[in-house]
Amino acid sequence: MSKTKTLKDKEYVLKAVEENDVKFIRLWFTDILGFLKSFAITKPELETALNEGMGFDGSSIEGFARIYESDMIAMPDPSTFQIIPWRPKEDAVARMFCDILEPNGKPYDGCPRWALTRNIEKAKKKGYTFYVGPELEFFYFKSAQAPEGLDSGGYFDLTPLDVASDLRRETVQTLEKIGIPVEYSHHEVAPSQHEIDLRYTDALNMADSAMTYRLVVKEIALKHGIHASFIPKPIFGQNGSGMHVHQSLFKGDKNAFFDANDRYYLSDTARSYIAGLLKHIAEITSVLNQWVNSYKRLVPGYEAPCYISWAKRNRSALVRVPEYKPGKEKATRAELRSPDPACNPYLAFSVMLAAGLEGVDNKYELPDPIEEDIYGMNDAERGNRGIATVPGSLSEAIKVTEESDLVRNALGDHIFEKFIDNKRIEWDNYRLHVSKYEIDKYLSIL
Repeated sequence: MSKTKTLKDKEYVLKAVEENDVKFIRLWFTDILGFLKSFAITKPELETALNEGMGFDGSSIEGFARIYESDMIAMPDPSTFQIIPWRPKEDAVARMFCDILEPNGKPYDGCPRWALTRNIEKAKKKGYTFYVGPELEFFYFKSAQAPEGLDSGGYFDLTPLDVASDLRRETVQTLEKIGIPVEYSHHEVAPSQHEIDLRYTDALNMADSAMTYRLVVKEIALKHGIHASFIPKPIFGQNGSGMHVHQSLFKGDKNAFFDANDRYYLSDTARSYIAGLLKHIAEITSVLNQWVNSYKRLVPGYEAPCYISWAKRNRSALVRVPEYKPGKEKATRAELRSPDPACNPYLAFSVMLAAGLEGVDNKYELPDPIEEDIYGMNDAERGNRGIATVPGSLSEAIKVTEESDLVRNALGDHIFEKFIDNKRIEWDNYRLHVSKYEIDKYLSIL
């Protein structure tokens, strides 16, 4: 089990910068959509930054302050200090993630990292530590202009002179240099689709790691003239990219999800947590799948779960309880399969935890698992089994989310309202756009 914090502190950071002759320190944070933001400071400014934070104008950051209340402070978290390995040693650059504060030192309500921290604290007050292990899938393309892949491989394929395998290997090595443990990597189902799985850890560290992971994947690809993309559904007729999230609650060193006497090795806590995910999934879907393109992945037949159910072996279910190591306490977990890798991980982990804890607090009852192929059922069969579906478009998802007290409480009023406003604008822009499909299909006949 990974430690929730490293031993790095201000003194460690100052010493490491001196010993490695670090020239610049990048301060990282995210906007509400999950885009990584950064500005650099020089070594002489570091001690001030660690003690007081660095001021910046937040008015141009998506979901941050309005122009008349734009002063923000980026407060570096020394536990996240890492030297960036893809920069040359003679021009060493380091990074730290930041919490965003108001000028009075109060945590800023628009900071996604703070939103996750608040939810983690709620779990902590109940005695829980929230652990997650996401599987972020992505594609390698020859350029950013068209989805032209590097290979025609499939699941776990290995081919001679496998360029993508070399890219994955270098990416894994880079991640480990930057302090992010990797479990394994492999080719995914679709041509030129790949996956690198991070070793599970506490949710805040993992959200930082997921942001770093996405950047590293892109940096290593770019270094070799390749474009890596986390777009959920780039190719018609092929599987899209998901971010299956394995999750569990621990009390100290004990997995609160484990019960050796249960037929599925699931405790009452685990059952209620999973029931919470199932009951509230429609409300949180816009956060887990936040782009118009996300809903082109959430369709039957492409291993993307759109039917609300749970199972042990059935990969068409929304939530799966993996059986790789049945009966092993530390391995007992729930795998939510609907999120995609283009989400904001801070917000995604926040709403997952909120939904699960709602189930635990209210002792939700978990229905029986469904092990049959749900994709093979007709509408009547699914209706008779009580199997509902997740929202089918960003518009549908936002309508459900905007009525959700659970999501509002998890994200806070500021992020909740800014997120909804942004997604409405995105949907309107998409709705008004005339696509190539429409021109190709209708121009000559209508």
